Amino acid sequence: MLIAFVRTIILYILVVAALRLMGKRQIGQLQPSELVVAMMISELASIPMENVGTPLANGVIPILTLIIAEAAFSFFTLKSRKVRKIISGSPTVLIAKGKVLEKEMERLRFNIDDLMEELRTNGYSNLMDVEYAIIETNGMLSIIPKSNKRPLTPSDLSLSTEYEGLPFLLIADGVINQMAMESANLTQDWILEKLKAFEITDIKDVFIAYLDTAGNLFVQKKYKKPKKKNTK
Repeated sequence: MLIAFVRTIILYILVVAALRLMGKRQIGQLQPSELVVAMMISELASIPMENVGTPLANGVIPILTLIIAEAAFSFFTLKSRKVRKIISGSPTVLIAKGKVLEKEMERLRFNIDDLMEELRTNGYSNLMDVEYAIIETNGMLSIIPKSNKRPLTPSDLSLSTEYEGLPFLLIADGVINQMAMESANLTQDWILEKLKAFEITDIKDVFIAYLDTAGNLFVQKKYKKPKKKNTK
C-alpha cells in the first residue's frame, strides 16, 4: 500500500513538472504537438500507477524522454520559423473582406455550422459584421469585425484618457502579498493605517484588500461565524 502511494506521488510530481515546462496554457490553447505530449504523458503515468508490478522506470523514463523532446522542439520552434510552421502549422483565414473562403473551409474540414457557432461564441451572430476570421494554430478563431461594428473606444471620440497602471491584490485571506506591496511601493504601516478606516486592526481579519488602477482601496473583512449562545 505504501509503495503504491509513493509511486503515485512520484508520478504526480513528474507529470505536474512536465505540464509546467509546457507553459501556462489552457487545454484549448495547446498546440497540436503539446496536446499529443500531454495525452501521452497522462497515459504513460497511469500504467505504473495502476499496476504496482510494473517497474516505475517504465513510466518515468518515457515521460522524461517526452519532456526532453518537447523542450527541444520548443527551442527549435522558437529559433526557426520553418520548424515552427511544420510542427505548429500556420494561421488560416476563413473570412476575408467579409467573404467566406470556401476552399479554406473545405481544406480544414470546417463547416458553416462550426463557423457560425464560433462567431456566436465570440459575440458576432451576424456574419456580415465580420471583416476577417482567422483560425489560429491552437484551433481558436480570431475575429476582426468591420470598422463600423467594432466596440467604440475613446480614441474614436477623440477623447484623451489617463494612464492606468496595474491593480494590486495586497492582502488575500489574511496574508500580505509582499510582491504586490513592493511593486506598488507600499509599506505594511501604510496598509495598517488604511485598514483603520474599515475598523480592522489585524491583517489576519482581512479577507481581501485590493488596490485598483485609480488608487482606490477595496477591503472586505473576513466572515466570522456568530458564537452560539449558551442555552444553559
